[in-house]
Amino acid sequence: MTFKNAKKQIADKPVKLAKFLKHCKPTERKFGRNATQCRSCGKTEGVINKYGLQYCRQCFREEAKKLGFKKYD
Repeated sequence: MTFKNAKKQIADKPVKLAKFLKHCKPTERKFGRNATQCRSCGKTEGVINKYGLQYCRQCFREEAKKLGFKKYD
């Protein structure tokens, strides 16, 4: 179960929600693999940060032409 799903289930129980957020909150990453997410799908693996793109490699292939990148052989 992910953090978001668990948080949804106890959203209407304020005491349990406060305890859950205190003990089960994921740490905020400042650097490393999980520090950046893809801006379209949210993946943290294979993210291209160069030129401020922040797309994963799969989404970049879909969006590359729209962004003005050309494929050279």
